[in-house]
Amino acid sequence: MTLPTPTLHTDRLLLRPFEDSDADALFRQQSDPTVLRYWDSLPWVDRARADQFIATCRDLEREGSGARLVVTRRADGEFLGWVSLTRWNPMFRSASLGYCYGEAAWGRGHGTEAARAVLRWGFETLDLNRVQAEADARNIGSTRVLEKSGFVREGTLREDCIVDGVISDSHVYGLLRREWEQQVA
Repeated sequence: MTLPTPTLHTDRLLLRPFEDSDADALFRQQSDPTVLRYWDSLPWVDRARADQFIATCRDLEREGSGARLVVTRRADGEFLGWVSLTRWNPMFRSASLGYCYGEAAWGRGHGTEAARAVLRWGFETLDLNRVQAEADARNIGSTRVLEKSGFVREGTLREDCIVDGVISDSHVYGLLRREWEQQVA
């Protein structure tokens, strides 16, 4: 079963399927150590990783397991990052939210705006009941995006990641359909 990746519009953003032409901007973002300092892997050093990432986005669509979208600014088309709903399970009506943004998008509400758009699509189109997300416990910006989007912190995965010798915890967040509906009412 395929799951077509949607194109979503907000006041300031365009969320759309990845194109091959996004690879250079994606590589610049994912190879930036500042952007990935709280990530569960090291920054990319090989440009081919961007092509592989975009191919994986198409696999998600083909397999029907989720969608990963480029987030651009509507005013000028600038690549800001990406957002995803993956691990879609129609039986359990659940999925996982993920995202990554370059520094140009930080502190401007773009992450929250994009998260809300993809969550609306998930709850309305995929009939989700629950969305889960994880964030490095040190990543206050990501925590803010989740909390502004209505997520509730449910627990901590202690010493969940070891990246380049650095051990970190991850916070687990959840958002239920009834909580989402209260927000948008």
